[in-house]
Amino acid sequence: MQQTASIREAVGVFKTEAALQQAIDELLSSGFDRAELSLLAAEETVERTLAHRYRKVSELEDNPAVPRTFYVPIESIGEAEGGVVGTLLYVGAVAAAGAVVASGGTLAAAISAAALAGGTGGFIGSILARRIGQHHADHLQTQLDHGGLLLWVRTWDRSDEERAIRILEKHSGQDVHLHDLTESAG
Repeated sequence: MQQTASIREAVGVFKTEAALQQAIDELLSSGFDRAELSLLAAEETVERTLAHRYRKVSELEDNPAVPRTFYVPIESIGEAEGGVVGTLLYVGAVAAAGAVVASGGTLAAAISAAALAGGTGGFIGSILARRIGQHHADHLQTQLDHGGLLLWVRTWDRSDEERAIRILEKHSGQDVHLHDLTESAG
């Protein structure tokens, strides 16, 4: 016989990225773990999973089948952008310098080649970094166009529920409420 365990969550819809971020910051500083926070997955993923388009995020708030994504801090997106730029700059510079030295070129030629290739790699990296940032911005804008940014907060007890509701409402969360999800066990 299959048992079911009830999972409770607080959910709210935010009209701005700033309000969402403030709520997340306070949730994290109030003892919630990053793994207890989830956001709506990309529009294509949601529509593919549900097999239909959605008009408003409010249609998705309490649907356990809606795909979600973990919260990724904006700082991590910046780090990813920096990593792309830095990696391509480094790889280009080292490869060019290595090729010049291996072919018997002078130190000056190796430095020149490294600077040129590193600059080119950095430029390409900056283009890719902008795409990462733009992808994030587009994802948020799509949700805002559908009525807001959804945030779910996993709660473990009454104290968590009250704290999550208070924080979501404090930061202008709309339609803030608790709901039960059912999870199959064993």
